[in-house]
Amino acid sequence: MRQRIQRMLTAAVGLLLLLSASGCGFSFSPTDLYSLPQLPEEYTELNSSLNQLLESGAEYAAPVSGSNIQPVQLEDLDGDGEEEALAFFRNSADEKPLKIYIFTAGKQGYEQAAVIEGTGTSIYSIAYEDLDQDGRKELLVGWRVNTDLLALSVYTLRSGEPEELVQGTSYVKYAVNDLNQDGLWELVVLRADEEGNGIADYYCWQEEEFQLRTSARITSTMAELSQQGRVKSGVLQDGTPALFVTGVEESAWMVTDILTVKNGELVNILLSDVTGVSSEIAPFSSLYPEDINGDGITEVPHPEPIPAWGNVGEDPCRRIDWYTYTSDGTKAAVVSTYHSVEDGWYLRLPDVWKDQILITRTAGTEEVTVTFSYRGDSGEPPQDVLRITKLTGSGREARATRGGRVILRRLPEIIYTAELLDANGSWEYGLTEDEVREAFSLITTEWSAGDS
Repeated sequence: MRQRIQRMLTAAVGLLLLLSASGCGFSFSPTDLYSLPQLPEEYTELNSSLNQLLESGAEYAAPVSGSNIQPVQLEDLDGDGEEEALAFFRNSADEKPLKIYIFTAGKQGYEQAAVIEGTGTSIYSIAYEDLDQDGRKELLVGWRVNTDLLALSVYTLRSGEPEELVQGTSYVKYAVNDLNQDGLWELVVLRADEEGNGIADYYCWQEEEFQLRTSARITSTMAELSQQGRVKSGVLQDGTPALFVTGVEESAWMVTDILTVKNGELVNILLSDVTGVSSEIAPFSSLYPEDINGDGITEVPHPEPIPAWGNVGEDPCRRIDWYTYTSDGTKAAVVSTYHSVEDGWYLRLPDVWKDQILITRTAGTEEVTVTFSYRGDSGEPPQDVLRITKLTGSGREARATRGGRVILRRLPEIIYTAELLDANGSWEYGLTEDEVREAFSLITTEWSAGDS
């Protein structure tokens, strides 16, 4: 009896947390967790169905990666305005132990409508995408087959029963995008071929069927993609949609390939016919392609060393030069930044600063400062122009306005400030406070389906 109550509590609490997070309009206090939550009436039948599955020997097996990792998820799969419920289970006694149960809302509450079954050790990830733009979402399910192998399946429910559009292809990462600009979504799957080389498979709609159309080579191995690698959907300089695939080798080097569609074929515009690898190779800086300047075009980061004044023997700071690419692989420099990755911020550098500044970073217990200086004339020391400080600790508010500091950003536990130093006023390329505020940004991270 005790075990049954515990299972019911787990199911009910999971649903309440899910529904609260999805904005379904009800809440509860922490004390409510000590008693069995009362679900809204429309979820009573669903809760009963989930408990029957638990009592039959199944256990929850939520996806372990991606943005959808709840054991029970609500999603409008058929576009009718009513959310379906998807529950993720494992029943080790079955030939196909991994289960995704799909429940639809009816007059009597939620009823089981379909089940997707799979083999392997876990459900790795799930994403919901309307690939053919018919108003119904397809399910992209990553199965963990074993320690070294993931398999991707794509299911449609257009007939009411799960139909597999892509059948268990091995992969490390994938992305969806309208690369051929036909109004439908395509799928690019990154995997290794028989020799271990990186391959990108391109699936698209042909005669109302979702089929493998073509493949392209990529530089990175699957090991270089699986850990710190990223796949970013973006846009080239001429407005062409593309995928930016970045692999990382031993946290030291990053290589970026750019995939786009030409004449219906997937091509890697940076892959050299001579060397067989991408032309975009740079030291790893924990940065990836993004629209750094907000112009709607995706830029690729390329770090360049900057001498660090007074830090003899330490690694130099790095200026990040950002480049855009056209469909033929031609690149153009757009903007340069200094990224203080450890401290969570970056500064867009004026073009005239590019080869004239030195940077010093000093880390204290509750203050981390980065000082920008310009090179003095021959034999003269650098002149300090700007200092940006990250403040933490209980006294940060008082310290935020000390010594001419101006506040750039305020977070719950952090304050970022700037100081215009003595040499700023006399240097012809000095900045105003407003220019510093405009150039300063916080570093943000984003998740995409390619990280599944």
